[in-house]
Amino acid sequence: MDFQLAIIGGGPAGYSAAEAAGKAGLSVVLFEKNALGGVCLNEGCIPTKTLLYSAKVLDGARNASKYAVKVDNVSFDLAKIVSRKQKVVRKLVLGIKNKMSEAGVAVVSGEAYIQDKNTIKCGDEVYKCEKLMLCTGSRTFVPPVKGLDSIDYWTHREALDCKEQPESLAIIGGGVIGMEFASYFCSLGVKVTVIEMTSEILGGIDKEIASLLRAEYAKKGISFILDAKVTEICNGDSGQVTVKYQTADGEGCVESAKLLVSAGRHACTEGYGLENLSLEFTLQQRIKIDTKTMMTSVDGVYACGDITGFSMLAHTAVREAEVAVSHICGKDDNMSYKAIPGVVYTTPEVASVGLTEEMAKMAGFDYKAVKLPMAYSGRFVAENEGMNGVCKIITTSNNTIIGAHILGNPASELIVIAGMMIEEGRKLEDFRKYVFPHPTVGEIFREF
Repeated sequence: MDFQLAIIGGGPAGYSAAEAAGKAGLSVVLFEKNALGGVCLNEGCIPTKTLLYSAKVLDGARNASKYAVKVDNVSFDLAKIVSRKQKVVRKLVLGIKNKMSEAGVAVVSGEAYIQDKNTIKCGDEVYKCEKLMLCTGSRTFVPPVKGLDSIDYWTHREALDCKEQPESLAIIGGGVIGMEFASYFCSLGVKVTVIEMTSEILGGIDKEIASLLRAEYAKKGISFILDAKVTEICNGDSGQVTVKYQTADGEGCVESAKLLVSAGRHACTEGYGLENLSLEFTLQQRIKIDTKTMMTSVDGVYACGDITGFSMLAHTAVREAEVAVSHICGKDDNMSYKAIPGVVYTTPEVASVGLTEEMAKMAGFDYKAVKLPMAYSGRFVAENEGMNGVCKIITTSNNTIIGAHILGNPASELIVIAGMMIEEGRKLEDFRKYVFPHPTVGEIFREF
């Protein structure tokens, strides 16, 4: 039961670190109390995108006439959509299990408890380790709203397994998770209302881009209530849920068949024995780390993923894990948060990397914002009949790229191009030095 590295948490950070360390020749034990893949694979990134793709296909069939294709009697089977989602998840979980096996990682199912930095207890067994990595992830945050505890509401877990579409849905929270579920259920024909406490949806995304996406979904029938503080939730008439809120204009309420609470996530820092490590925490109660190596204030103890609080995104967690393992193995590798892309998988997609206009202004940059309609790309026009889009680049006064924001498909596949330019300190004119295949939507970058 002696290992060179013990990892707590089998999500993207944990399983990526385990695979990398195992392939590097280290003896590794990985503890996971639920299912390998963590929230991302089992009840987050992958299942939501699987459902959203079904919704995208459904929208495509409904709008086929725009492309001179006739599709009659378009319908869907929600139970089969959910069943397909579960099949995709099972397949990918099995893939991770195979990776762990090939890397020689010992996977232990159960809740790990830290006795000290070199001793982990799980069940009746005690495991010794030279290095320890914390990858415990995050959990859904449920706000303390009056009456919520007496209502049968959804979090993302229940929404993912919905096999009977509700007539209407109220969503508390207009962030990424809230908007992706709003998009999904809207495509299914559900009347959706999004209640957001700030002045715009998608906090952290460029406000102009967020506003344009909101306008697109308003056209599709989604109602948005912004700058609204939810004050109480109770049972309404005929089994409906009533959400009461307060805005600058006074009190209001929304009644819906179902309620989805999507108010963010909190790092999982309790129940693992972290108090036995004497770790230093930030003012935001995140574990304090050396951002170059991912080591905590305790020598030999590392933290990666949502628990660090830098970026609650799976791809960030994977990169943090790679950097941590590199440091353990004595390799030169530093973590950089300069160009972490973020994507909202709505239709159209939204993708961002680097600084927004608001961030640049707050940081005191002498910046410029330049933007082009996506119609500058012939491929975009050919494939997005009747759809608008925009590509927005933020630069310093000398044209160094510090941010990029895209509304329009396939933004999720394009944003890494801008991210690489930001990471390498490139200028706007450098886009023209690269030969893009024609026709592609990515050619939009050469137009700046």
